[in-house]
Amino acid sequence: MFGQLISILKKNPKKIVFTEGSDPRILEAASRLLASSFLHPILVGNEEEIYEAAEDSGFNIRGAEIIDPAKFDKMDEMVALFCELRKKKGVTEEQARKTLAQANYFGTMLVKMGMADALLGGATYSTADTVRPALQLIKTKPGNSIVSSCFILVRPSATGDAEVLAMGDCAINIHPNEDELVEIAKETAECAKIFGVDPKVAFLSYSTLGSGKGEDVDKMRNAAAKTKLAVPDLPIEGEMQFDAAVSPRVARVKCPDSDVAGHANTFIFPDINAGNIGYKIAQRLGSFEAYGPILLGLNAPINDLSRGCNAAEVYSMAIITAALA
Repeated sequence: MFGQLISILKKNPKKIVFTEGSDPRILEAASRLLASSFLHPILVGNEEEIYEAAEDSGFNIRGAEIIDPAKFDKMDEMVALFCELRKKKGVTEEQARKTLAQANYFGTMLVKMGMADALLGGATYSTADTVRPALQLIKTKPGNSIVSSCFILVRPSATGDAEVLAMGDCAINIHPNEDELVEIAKETAECAKIFGVDPKVAFLSYSTLGSGKGEDVDKMRNAAAKTKLAVPDLPIEGEMQFDAAVSPRVARVKCPDSDVAGHANTFIFPDINAGNIGYKIAQRLGSFEAYGPILLGLNAPINDLSRGCNAAEVYSMAIITAALA
């Protein structure tokens, strides 16, 4: 899977901002990227501190672009743009400079100004601290009302052809409504395509095509119907139980006329409880590697790291994030 993404990036190399430039995990990932030619890291932070941290950890970051907010030569331009973007909130120049001293806001503005193509942060701070600047400055794509997320799950096989699934939304929207589920499904399916998945979308429930009753069932059924209208060429089924979605034998009994049932590879969960539990079951009991959360619906690729991440995960997420650009 990553070979495919790297091939895409080699044709059109990207710049990615790391907002925590002195973190050893970021430095290790950056050193790996610098040894390649498909992705150029930009490290935010004090240059002396970053080089000292790299030397202490034994990582070669020669050639990395390091930008210190305190010494940024285009800060006046950045402040002016920030004030323009936040004028409805009455942000003053003084407030803007104070906010832009924070690496998460500064890095997001580098993307907004076109100085970088993508951003990866959150190794030391919360998802909210990554998403908030993105919502305020990058904003959602035209036609989108929310930021959502998906996980890409990969299970290697002995034949070399890995099994790849997409699951959304497992990290951002707590109780999405029908229209938000439509957005989540469309964005998750588009993301799945980047990873070589030909999406077959299942809207998951405790009911399969009317076998159960309740508001949650109605929500998933209606969301599936709305998505079919919005994206008529996308194979979609729902509402359906997980066994009917993935087991051809069960699908023949529960929904014999469905082209998706039994073969689904893109799963839309009714809420964050189900989504978070679902992807972690696949990860821990199904031997899948989980990549994400991948943020969807923004005007530029910005992603969040787990605070418990390791350098290998940073490297992988950097490739994924840049490929979304």
